[in-house]
Amino acid sequence: MTNDAKTNIALELLRSKARELNALPKKSDFSPTDVCFIKQKLGAWPRALEAAGLKEPPAVSAKQKSYRKRQRMKKARKQNKTERRNQE
Repeated sequence: MTNDAKTNIALELLRSKARELNALPKKSDFSPTDVCFIKQKLGAWPRALEAAGLKEPPAVSAKQKSYRKRQRMKKARKQNKTERRNQE
């Protein structure tokens, strides 16, 4: 069985459980073996739900959030340094 076929099986497991529950499936809705298989093929649970089209991806990616935070912190450090210099 190819890797793509296994990924499609994992996606279908999520989609069929969502139809059955009429809600987002939780890890507890699956056997530990199924959870392991799904996470192996699709990644972390939220990413797996996104890949199956059951959940909207976040508006801002984690990478973008991290970049923005670093920029804010850099600006704050620079501002603090300038304020200390002006106080002297």
